[in-house]
Amino acid sequence: MTYCVGLRLDRGLVFMSDTRTNAGVDNVSTFRKMHIWEAPGDRVLTLMSAGNLATTQAVVSLLDERTKSPDERSPSILKAPSMFQAARLVAATLKDVISEHSDNGQRADSAFYATLILGGQIANGPPRLFLIYPEGNFIEAGDDTPFFQIGETKYGRPILVRAYDRDMSFESAVKLLLLSFDSTIKANLSVSLPLDLHIYKEGTLTAGTRKRIDVNDPYYHEISSGWSDALKDAFNRLPDIKL
Repeated sequence: MTYCVGLRLDRGLVFMSDTRTNAGVDNVSTFRKMHIWEAPGDRVLTLMSAGNLATTQAVVSLLDERTKSPDERSPSILKAPSMFQAARLVAATLKDVISEHSDNGQRADSAFYATLILGGQIANGPPRLFLIYPEGNFIEAGDDTPFFQIGETKYGRPILVRAYDRDMSFESAVKLLLLSFDSTIKANLSVSLPLDLHIYKEGTLTAGTRKRIDVNDPYYHEISSGWSDALKDAFNRLPDIKL
């Protein structure tokens, strides 16, 4: 399992993903689940993946190979005219890979399933964020649904729902995501550090801050312990039930 979040803000997009994969408790590995393509001044696209590792690696490899010589390898996400068309291309690639690895057409609940988050900005279009399903269809984040989660989503969702603000700073957004990931990591062994972070500022059309947060990161530990202490303090200040 894994956990990835894409967050849409007024000032841009924030992405965070863990790196753990497992095929049982005795087969745990670390793989990058965030991939970035950019043509500075024209576009930046970030893709995060959850699900079958062979499927997601095949999708990323196909997309990446087509960018090496986009004039000769088509279709390329570096040539897509809009984020919507880029999402269609990624969705079609995912569906094709799943179908290729199945005997009679793949279903979302089968062994080769995968789900993707794609976000970025192309040319004069606005930053956009998409959730892409194994069946090859997708939805877009908007004012009512400003973030997407994939993988092990349930433990980290409550803090996002309670504390998200579209006008928040990038610094506050990273803090919020770290709390969401910390809650998930403490509740589920299939999600773990290191975490990958990418911050994209609207209008820059170049990849922004990229950071890997490992097990020794002091800020992560400060946030984790501070949140635990704050929750205990808030719990103790709540009134007891009268029996």
